[in-house]
Amino acid sequence: MPPEQETFSSATFRKISWRIIPVLFICYILAYLDRVNIGFAKLGMKQEDWFSDAVFATGSGIFFIGYFLFEVPGNLLMHRVGARIWMTRIMISWGVMSALCATASSPKMFYLLRFLLGVAEAGFFPGVILYLTYWFPRKYRARMVALFMSAVALAGVLGSPLSGWLLEMHSGWMGTRDWQWLFIMEGIPSILLGIALPFLLTDRPEKAKWLTDEERKTVVDAMAGDASLVKAEGGGRHGLMDAFRSGKVWVFAAIYFGIVVGLYGVSFWMPQILQNIFAGDKFKIGLYAAVPWTCATVGMILFGRHSDKTGERRWHTAGAAFVGALAFFVAGSGGLSNIGVLVALSVGITAVLSACATFWSLPTAILTGAAAAAGIAWINSVGNLAGYLSPELIAYLKTHYDISTAIRSMSVFMAMSGVLVLAVWRRKAEGATT
Repeated sequence: MPPEQETFSSATFRKISWRIIPVLFICYILAYLDRVNIGFAKLGMKQEDWFSDAVFATGSGIFFIGYFLFEVPGNLLMHRVGARIWMTRIMISWGVMSALCATASSPKMFYLLRFLLGVAEAGFFPGVILYLTYWFPRKYRARMVALFMSAVALAGVLGSPLSGWLLEMHSGWMGTRDWQWLFIMEGIPSILLGIALPFLLTDRPEKAKWLTDEERKTVVDAMAGDASLVKAEGGGRHGLMDAFRSGKVWVFAAIYFGIVVGLYGVSFWMPQILQNIFAGDKFKIGLYAAVPWTCATVGMILFGRHSDKTGERRWHTAGAAFVGALAFFVAGSGGLSNIGVLVALSVGITAVLSACATFWSLPTAILTGAAAAAGIAWINSVGNLAGYLSPELIAYLKTHYDISTAIRSMSVFMAMSGVLVLAVWRRKAEGATT
């Protein structure tokens, strides 16, 4: 591509990123906050006579069962009806269900509400990953996914102090308890943004009136070039069933499973871990919890940018998984000061999210069309079953051994993911090893 054309192309995709990434970013902040705010709600809910660590673990994880069951059909529907309609449905329904978690009054009711929250949110994350493949060729995807997924980290940066503050400062409005107040106040913004979403998103580049004709042609040509390159490499899979016949798709699901064990093991249990090592009220615990997420926000964006710049995916993903495994092992090994544990957790979370960002460049390089819709959703849904396993595993190890053993257990899964990436991914892409 001539230098002047490359410059124009970069400007076009920069314009697109400024238009759609901030909207998706805010959506994911709210989605992730509504998904994991149970970790802070637990600090208030443990005063309820029906609540326990076991109830917390099951309630945290059962979300992902609903998520798993409806993920693939949800992504296929989004591929058919478009992001504007489907994302609006998801955001409004998950905001409503998140707020309704405030009505839980027994373990069974709590489990049902968390399950329905998973059903409501199913399809959001893989839908966004699929949506990005409509707008960005693969040379830009790691940084775009990193920018989008940095919302997870920022949800921790902003959401941890916010959740702690809401628990401390709740007004007792209409007789609500602190944890009920938390669910209600953090569910409302999702509903409001969902109502606005049809006016903020465009389904496809061809429909983007905010792009010039030349800019739309640039995007369409880039995506067609990507598809041709994938086909030439013999890796392109397009049909619905191609996603499930591909052995790599199943291995990718296993890789993502290991990474997600680390992600949700920390996300759900971070407030409890920090409360165990630091004295202070809930707001101060929230401030401590913001530190690892702040590090991850910066680290994963720089990591994704470097991966795109070099065109290298394999060692970026595997290396981040290995660093995360080492960090979690160190954090749970004992003998560290309180600050030392916080530093180790910060490195671990940064590594986990960096692995997530570069990981999604791998399956999207071999899947297109209906196969991409189904394959991305399947990888994400199977991988996110780790969200069910991880809280249960940590609760079991914490009960029968100690919290340090529980933290170390995440290292095994992260290391497994790193090994699988190195074993399965040896393709060449864009002139660089990926």
